[in-house]
Amino acid sequence: MSDLHITKIAFGCDGFDDLRGRLLPRIERGEPIVLTTRYKPKRFEELAGGSLYWISQHRFGLRQPLMGFEDIEGGRCGIVLAPMLIPVEPRPRRAHQGWRYLAAADAPRDIDENAADADAIPAALQAELATLGLL
Repeated sequence: MSDLHITKIAFGCDGFDDLRGRLLPRIERGEPIVLTTRYKPKRFEELAGGSLYWISQHRFGLRQPLMGFEDIEGGRCGIVLAPMLIPVEPRPRRAHQGWRYLAAADAPRDIDENAADADAIPAALQAELATLGLL
């Protein structure tokens, strides 16, 4: 995994379930997801092997591996994402416009949804505790 990632707000989504619903048809078809942005990251080479971490309701919740960047008509840039969503530990994060860099040391850990850990806190409760600043 890369030492550098990016973050993006799931703009217009009411939560991570809404984001999943929007992306699911393309994910099921195995199609890469391309987000358009005004500028290509200056540190794009460092992002190889990194991920885009989605933020909704002021917290992290999902990530998608970065597949690369492509030039789009009109001088814009496409952020190409793998057709998969990986849940991450909910952690508070301020809203921002566009995308921002995220150091690997600051990135939330992946959550294994299939793990049968009796001590695991349910995701909804984790999100609420994170909102209250208790996690």
